[in-house]
Amino acid sequence: MFHQQREIKKDGDAIVVENVSKRFRIPHERRRTVYENVSGLVKGNKYSYEEFWALQNISFTVKRGETLGIIGENGSGKSTLLKVIAGVLYPDRGKVTVNGKIAPFLELGVGFQPELTADENVYIYGSIMGLDRVTIKKKIDFIFEFAELEKFRNAKLKNFSSGMYARLAFSTAISTDPEIILIDEALAVGDESFQRKCFEKINEFRKNEKTIIFVSHGLGTVKQLCERSILLSHGKINSIGYSEKVVNDYHVGIYAKEELKIKAQQEKINEDAKEVTIAPEPNQPTIEPVTTEQKPVNRWGSQEIKILEVNFFDKTGTERFFFKTGETLTVQLKYYAKKAIENPTFGVAIFSADGTYVYGSNTRVDHLSFGIIEGEGIITLTYDNLNLLNGTFFLDIAIYDEIAVATYDYIKHNYSFKVQDDTGNEGICKMSHTYTIVKSRGSYEYIDPEHQ
Repeated sequence: MFHQQREIKKDGDAIVVENVSKRFRIPHERRRTVYENVSGLVKGNKYSYEEFWALQNISFTVKRGETLGIIGENGSGKSTLLKVIAGVLYPDRGKVTVNGKIAPFLELGVGFQPELTADENVYIYGSIMGLDRVTIKKKIDFIFEFAELEKFRNAKLKNFSSGMYARLAFSTAISTDPEIILIDEALAVGDESFQRKCFEKINEFRKNEKTIIFVSHGLGTVKQLCERSILLSHGKINSIGYSEKVVNDYHVGIYAKEELKIKAQQEKINEDAKEVTIAPEPNQPTIEPVTTEQKPVNRWGSQEIKILEVNFFDKTGTERFFFKTGETLTVQLKYYAKKAIENPTFGVAIFSADGTYVYGSNTRVDHLSFGIIEGEGIITLTYDNLNLLNGTFFLDIAIYDEIAVATYDYIKHNYSFKVQDDTGNEGICKMSHTYTIVKSRGSYEYIDPEHQ
């Protein structure tokens, strides 16, 4: 049974959400015409629906003057939750208590009329946001100045770009002087300069102790603006607390899902590697950029020694496909030699997702001698300090003869792992470094901890 539960009070916390659930019904068929609807009724074919709970038993409190972040994957319920708090949607269960005037920055520009001028639209949109005509008249110069659209006041809105459209809506919305502000990715409007103005305005709201709920996929911005955050997953609260912890919980969940996906791909590749017929070695093999979704089986060699499996482990011996910068990565190669072969060369090369050659080594360069090998065996290569930064990295795995000329087996770009860097460094790899600053009075030296 549907029932609305939303209260507005004048004291207490700014927002209290108690056991809120929101349900949508998804039809299994689509009837677009009157004939299809009448025909369905005559035949006795009733509409069939699937219940989808966008929110399930959501409870939290937002204090006055607090900026609360809400994060989660697409479809996790973030926008639905904000609409329930704003009163745009009503919960099917539970209740929301609001203390103060709300300005929802949800779908900027709802209510704009393309055939009217920008000036006329500000009066319409301002009225929707709760401003009377006298107040809008006092604020309208500021609205156009903030939006940087003074020259376009008398232009019809249908001639505006999407960025101009959003800037005008945002500027009008912030002029309502709300006590509670709901922001759903609204800070992504306009160019970089205008986005900075938006952030400055939000910081001004924070200094004036406005209550803000901030939904964003920009996790760095969430950590910067919000002391506390909520992580939603499939309509439920997965984590709530300090933003640093909640963002970390989000990353852990994402990595776990990605790791399962990569693991399934790698297991299939390992199975295929045991069965594949290897092509003759090409005259000029090329290295093409690849993505996680695009993993061509590109392999050649005489197959006198064959690669059976490639696996990745951390320092505890746990199989993993996600690593953090600085961790230990071990690459394990299982091989099979059809006959006795003396001192073959094993090599591993690492490439970034765009095909950049990051690093490569082989047993010949490292002066490692195996003697004679025959049958199955394992060789491991360990990177004690993985100095790679954020990204997906692909491996070329190769086995050559003793002088690294004849190719026994070469697999290009089939195996991959991911790296997450939490230090804020940029690029492909981290390099140890030092700073020395000489001033008129004294000097200062920074030494990278890895150098000490």
